Amino acid sequence: MTEPLQANFDPAELARFSALASRWWDPNSEFRPLHHINPLRLDWIAALSPLPRSTVLDVGCGGGILAEAMARRGADVTGIDLARAPLAVATLHAREAGAAVRYLATSAEELATRQAARYDVVTCMEMLEHVPRPAETIAACAALVKPGGWVFFSTINRTPLSWLVAIVGAEWVLRLLPRGTHQWRRFIRPAELVAQAQGQGLVLEDARGLGYNPFTRRFRLHRWQGVGYLLAFRRPANARG
Repeated sequence: MTEPLQANFDPAELARFSALASRWWDPNSEFRPLHHINPLRLDWIAALSPLPRSTVLDVGCGGGILAEAMARRGADVTGIDLARAPLAVATLHAREAGAAVRYLATSAEELATRQAARYDVVTCMEMLEHVPRPAETIAACAALVKPGGWVFFSTINRTPLSWLVAIVGAEWVLRLLPRGTHQWRRFIRPAELVAQAQGQGLVLEDARGLGYNPFTRRFRLHRWQGVGYLLAFRRPANARG
């Protein structure tokens, strides 16, 4: 008999995002940065892994900004999250927008016990820095993707500059995010994430940094990963599912 999975979430984090759920799709709300970076991350994902007719799992989907965008590109998308209020917002918005996205209140770890090697693409964006044990989420994402499939992560590097930019700058000075959104000790260095993903059989295919210009108020992708970054992995086609 297998032991039950230990819940890999922070109740305070779920409460924080649930309290803001009604403003998820307001481009001028606390979620403005997500609306601004979504076209960048969507185009990056689509350039590496064609989305039409692909089965996609969006882990930590929140209110569904990325999930809906991938569905509009022709993907068969499932979004999962443990915060039920954002999921309710995501479901309602998808219905109103005519977007074919299914949403489930579950974790990647739990879903991996039932749907291993099911998805062509697994995305886990801006989520790892909010869970107590990110290595478990990384392992679950690796288990959920098919051989030959792609896994995409985005998170924040743990450097002195990331504290200055992502917390002091974004939360305290520019107020792009509510105070307390991030905890610096939970940020993950790229080398740490790569090592954990490679330990699960994934192969790194691409890496990008995420930059923000406070004067133009624009985000962009580049090669430097000192603050925010995105990593694309692939499970070898000959890997066992």
